[in-house]
Amino acid sequence: MKEHPEEPFINPIDPDKIAENPHLLPYAHTVGGALIKPIDRGRVKGLALSSMYDQTDMQLGQIREQIELLASQAKKIQARVLISERIYQAETPFKPLIGHGYHLYQRSNSRFVLSMVSPVEWGAKPPYQFIASVRLLADHTWEITNGDPERILTEK
Repeated sequence: MKEHPEEPFINPIDPDKIAENPHLLPYAHTVGGALIKPIDRGRVKGLALSSMYDQTDMQLGQIREQIELLASQAKKIQARVLISERIYQAETPFKPLIGHGYHLYQRSNSRFVLSMVSPVEWGAKPPYQFIASVRLLADHTWEITNGDPERILTEK
């Protein structure tokens, strides 16, 4: 039997300053707890938008470069087709072979003539005006190996 009657326990800490479930608090509840700062949602969105714009600008730049490359290739093919049309309109007294080089001349009557004879092989005075050296490609278009492509396109 106890000599002293038990006194009820009185907590010295103010109940208004105690959390019943401290693990649910949005901040640290002890001195050694991790520092938790509220997120600045406007800044996070701003940084995300900035990063998104940088990435998409870079990707659009790559696509722009690819478009420019394709456009350049298309122009070269178009020019090759126009040059080929001109060469096929030239007088050709033989059957050209794929991969072989030939020489395009212009007669005094402004007509083109395709020849196997190079300007050097004609000697001092060739009978025609030299325009360009050309080669027949496998797709039956012509490639200019020596000469000015514009001259073929502008001469009539």
